[in-house]
Amino acid sequence: MKKFLILALILGLCGSLFAKGAGQAGGAAGGGGGGGQMIQGANVPRNQTIILENPGGRANPADYFNRWSGWNTSYMGGLQQLGCDSLWYIDPDAGINGAWENALASEPPTYNSTFTEMSVKLRQGIYWSDGVQFTADDVIYTIETLKKNDGMYRTSTFRTYVDRVEKINDFAFKVYLKIPNSRFHSNFTVRWDATFIMPKHIFEKAADVKTFKFNPPVTLGPYTLKDYDPQGYWYLWEKRPDWQRTTLALMGSLENAPKYAMYVDGGTSDVKVMSMRNHQIDVIHDMAVEGAMTLKRTVPTVTTWFPDFPWGHPDPTLVSCVLNCDKPGLNNKDVRWALALALDINRIAMASYRGAMTISAIALPPTGNYPKYYHLPMEQWLKDYTLDLGDGTTYKPYNPNASMEIADAARKIHGSAVPSNPDEIRKFLGAGWWKYDKAAAEKLMIKGGMKRNAQGIWQFANGQPFKMAFIGQTDSEPSQNRGAAMVVELWKEFGIDISLTVTSSFNDYTLPGNFDGVFFWNIETWGGHPDLSNFLTAFHSSEYVPIGQRAGRNWSRWRNPKLDANITESLKYGMDDPKIVELGKEFVKIATDDMFQIPISSYNVFTMMDTYYWTGFPSINNPYTDPVPNWTNSRYMYVKLRSTGKN
Repeated sequence: MKKFLILALILGLCGSLFAKGAGQAGGAAGGGGGGGQMIQGANVPRNQTIILENPGGRANPADYFNRWSGWNTSYMGGLQQLGCDSLWYIDPDAGINGAWENALASEPPTYNSTFTEMSVKLRQGIYWSDGVQFTADDVIYTIETLKKNDGMYRTSTFRTYVDRVEKINDFAFKVYLKIPNSRFHSNFTVRWDATFIMPKHIFEKAADVKTFKFNPPVTLGPYTLKDYDPQGYWYLWEKRPDWQRTTLALMGSLENAPKYAMYVDGGTSDVKVMSMRNHQIDVIHDMAVEGAMTLKRTVPTVTTWFPDFPWGHPDPTLVSCVLNCDKPGLNNKDVRWALALALDINRIAMASYRGAMTISAIALPPTGNYPKYYHLPMEQWLKDYTLDLGDGTTYKPYNPNASMEIADAARKIHGSAVPSNPDEIRKFLGAGWWKYDKAAAEKLMIKGGMKRNAQGIWQFANGQPFKMAFIGQTDSEPSQNRGAAMVVELWKEFGIDISLTVTSSFNDYTLPGNFDGVFFWNIETWGGHPDLSNFLTAFHSSEYVPIGQRAGRNWSRWRNPKLDANITESLKYGMDDPKIVELGKEFVKIATDDMFQIPISSYNVFTMMDTYYWTGFPSINNPYTDPVPNWTNSRYMYVKLRSTGKN
């Protein structure tokens, strides 16, 4: 008789997982074998199932799968990784066959000489999970639907750029653009996500495409939804019997991939440690560094991206103090610069990552090829950069030794695991950052129209209070949670009247503009390519909406005419043109001078992978993809994963 594996450590808050009686599951095809433990409630064999954390936690509502309208953490519960697909992919690491992948498109896009027309040829032989063939009709429907309906995914982008779409035949189409855009294809190029393709034959029957739940989802990816917890704590996906008719099959066989994939709310770091110790979860999205160190020390089957310090995967994502540039006070760059100089990056690094943080002084993450293209070549410019403090003095704010100072502090905790070689320190921890100088910050606050009250708290020169509502993540993202708390502590020490709210629902605050600052990110690069198009066009003034209106991608509401000109110029060149890096450096200079947000670090994710049931996970020595499980590109793991044969 099969014994039952109870995931109480992972899902102790959701008894609904155990509400169903467990019985015999189907055959053992696709990883593992018969005769092993069963996952009670999900009713599938443990050794045929890979269990991954959904960092979004509980999805509410649990039955909403419309990836094109609104936001729900169900999207990270396997939908975008295993169910959705788009035209191209750029892997943040090396990729399986290189960083670029032609997915639903059979080849890269082609443009006319003025970049006002984009032609695309589609791959034949790809089918939706209900047996309907994927064609150009689906892509055209997607573009036209998102353009037509307010507030859907990238509606403002499609309205800005798309004039019309022409069907050439069932597997070819052409987009006519209103203005030149050599990066229009980036809207359909997956990095963390992209514009995924909608099944026309399903959505055209919906009474309202914006409220349609798309349940159950009809998928283009290699898995279909088998079951989910009505309370939103887990989602179970099953490998399609016709997985050969999906684009992931182009990367390799899925014959031995897990038959089932389960995405779960992992709970707190302590719960995750206990769960992985008992082999009740295979991939932890992120956790506190103390938990990561404990697992590495006590569980021989646990592996990480780096085998030792700094352990975590450095995502090509820039964690920043993102400021609302439309708020009084924060709409002044002198005030923003003052806030930057009131931060001690050493204390932030030690509080959030215990020193295992890769810092960046510029508005680009210090990961992938970006140090080679941007950080290192611009080091001298940063050293020479000068501020006018408003009292007749000038000031050079850059500290080129910031990462060395962080390494010294981290070595007191981690010992010899922290490198002492300056080149290795820069590789792992970044280069310099801005000086912690409250005296210079004081002068900039005064220059920006601020003064202190009798209690030493900053206010506007007219006596009106200057208050900041700052937002951080919950402890499900422990490093980010701690980082936000330290930022608030430092600004309080400087005399800022500031409060901290922690939430997993950032969009409720950021999109309508109901915030002053957040410890989060809105700059996400390709990672493997120096082009900045993945995020840059979001900051064009055409994407701006005032506070009170729901923003699209430019929820920080930063506008700068120099940046508009930079974006317009960059879109005149192909993605691989050498001019792109030079224009990228100009963006860095504009962003630094404006200090529209305060860059902190790359998002170093302590993704933990247990090789007890499954092997083949990516690592720095085999960097075929990003292991962080909510990334769409993490689907590549399913090509490489192999069962250990354990029951």
